[in-house]
Amino acid sequence: MRDENCIFCKIANGEIPSATIYEDDDFRVILDLGPATKGHALILPKEHAADIYSIDEELAGKAWNSLFLGNHDQPRSVSRFGNDNPAYRDISAKMLATCLHMMQGTPYVYQGDELGMKNVPFHDLSEFRDIESINAFHELTGAGKVAPDDMMRYLNLRGRDNARTPMQWDDTASAGFTTGTPWIKVGPDYETVNAKNEMADPDSVYNYYKKLIHLRKEKDIMVYGTYELLDPEDEALYVYTRTLGDQKLLVMCNFTKEEQEYKVPETFAGADVLISNYPQSGAAAGARKLRAYEAVVLETK
Repeated sequence: MRDENCIFCKIANGEIPSATIYEDDDFRVILDLGPATKGHALILPKEHAADIYSIDEELAGKAWNSLFLGNHDQPRSVSRFGNDNPAYRDISAKMLATCLHMMQGTPYVYQGDELGMKNVPFHDLSEFRDIESINAFHELTGAGKVAPDDMMRYLNLRGRDNARTPMQWDDTASAGFTTGTPWIKVGPDYETVNAKNEMADPDSVYNYYKKLIHLRKEKDIMVYGTYELLDPEDEALYVYTRTLGDQKLLVMCNFTKEEQEYKVPETFAGADVLISNYPQSGAAAGARKLRAYEAVVLETK
């Protein structure tokens, strides 16, 4: 990492043993540092999070990366990095999958992400099961550092229980997860967002993941190609290339709901669209307008 004072680096290096990350509407990060620091918290400007983006470049030629957006200790990726509003849930979940699977390393898909499962709304502290979240609530609100309503909002945004709700298999009781009473509440959208529906819909998030996985098996460039991040200062677009010999891929991902314009490098003039989460037609050249949460991968001929 470039910044020796980066709080995320200290967590990764073990200098800070444990951390739970929350965000407020002002995009500041609240870290509950657990018992090692007696429940003290830090408030950190979010711009320091940019320091983590050098990981791919730092590992190049030295180690093989593990690629993931979520796990059992993180909120749902579509809620955290995409947009879980029904109008954008599918399309942003596909964008995130594209961004992840086109990178160098081994992509991990946390259970439910391939369905586009999102954060579950918790309305009362009694609905949480994660002891760190419960302890953080009592410690931070009890010390007067965070108001109870704000802390509930933080836990709903970033709490670990978001990714621990029952897998949504079908539209039957408890999402088909159990015939008994599940240990934690089921996502309220299970009747529509479930494995049975996703597998039956050819345009679903699930089947889009299948396309990406098939491409990784088919194209060596997606696995072994070098990675280069373009326009690292762009806060709306995440754009990078993969290169293997004379083969090149350009990956463009719009992380916003606003249309974004991007000037495609001349190297990719006339390139074919390898995959996209929107219907595409023809080749790409010059300036390209990326729609809300659009992901496009161009491949040189």
